[in-house]
Amino acid sequence: MSKKIKAKLLKYLTRKKTISFNLKDTKKILFIRYDRIGDMVITTPVFRELKQAYPNIEISVLASNTNKDILLNNPYVNKVYTNHKNEFLNDFSTLLKLRKENFDVAVEFDHSVIPHAILRLKIINPKKIISVHKDGRYGVNGEELEMYDFYTPASKESHFRDIWLDTLQPFDINSTSNKYDIFYTKEQGQAAKNFVNQFRDKTKIGINLEGAVKGKQIKKKELYKICQKLYENNQNIQIIILTTPNKKQQVDGIISDMKMDFITSSYITKSILDVAALIDNLDLIITPDTSIVHIAAAFDKPIVTIHENNKDSYRLFAPTSTLNKTVFAKSKNGLDGYKVDDVIEYSLEFIEKINKEKYE
Repeated sequence: MSKKIKAKLLKYLTRKKTISFNLKDTKKILFIRYDRIGDMVITTPVFRELKQAYPNIEISVLASNTNKDILLNNPYVNKVYTNHKNEFLNDFSTLLKLRKENFDVAVEFDHSVIPHAILRLKIINPKKIISVHKDGRYGVNGEELEMYDFYTPASKESHFRDIWLDTLQPFDINSTSNKYDIFYTKEQGQAAKNFVNQFRDKTKIGINLEGAVKGKQIKKKELYKICQKLYENNQNIQIIILTTPNKKQQVDGIISDMKMDFITSSYITKSILDVAALIDNLDLIITPDTSIVHIAAAFDKPIVTIHENNKDSYRLFAPTSTLNKTVFAKSKNGLDGYKVDDVIEYSLEFIEKINKEKYE
């Protein structure tokens, strides 16, 4: 299909009649966020800031099966629906249900022009649609897409956290906080405490070995050097390798091969909120660029991250904890060529600060 035909089809799909509606009269709003865990974590300030400004508004979120659990127990979200991005027919009944909700406003967070999001919005049919700034697609400028009533300002310097908070500007909301929200249960918190209490007063370091994207991985040889050097400099540490249930046996094998008794794997974490509870009870997190970065930031944990050599991506998803350092790889698409010695140096720097605060 030629670019011209695609451009005409895009304009046709995004046509919309103008509806007179004051956003301050909004009673029901839907947020479109069916992607990754980290994206949902970064978006959580939006729900809180809107709910605090408009306490009676009903907030619904169209989430993915992957990220929906981040919203469990969230007091600012009323309803969560599950969407499957690449299974439109399976989602059709959910989309019809959303259409019957008669939403006043829908908010779409993607900065690109996404056909499957447009189709879903057409079916849901809210009165008004807010989106982040879009440059356009197929030669069609974002301003030509009639279905979007409000765009956030174009920004080349902001973190995604703040770009997504800007979607509240049409409501005349001045956000008071951009802190992330994660709410695990008392039972999940107690399970985490029971686990870490066995290590008493040791500095507890969580290491996450890989991200969801292929190539973002701390390799076994690199892990061995990190653990060895940290222990050589401070014997009062306990390293906990964060792992999913399906990778636990593999991780236990790696730990066994390293023959270091100050390393263990995490207990079986059945959900992302189990992981969050554990992270909240650790002192330091070392991780590639992944959702673990943002979960740790929700609890303001010191973080040492490893990121591909892409400064634009880093700016958008950078860690936001008070104490954070990032080691960049040589590769633009993976973690090849990052300096393990820098990971060790930054980690030791944070361990020293953590211990100083403990005993002050």
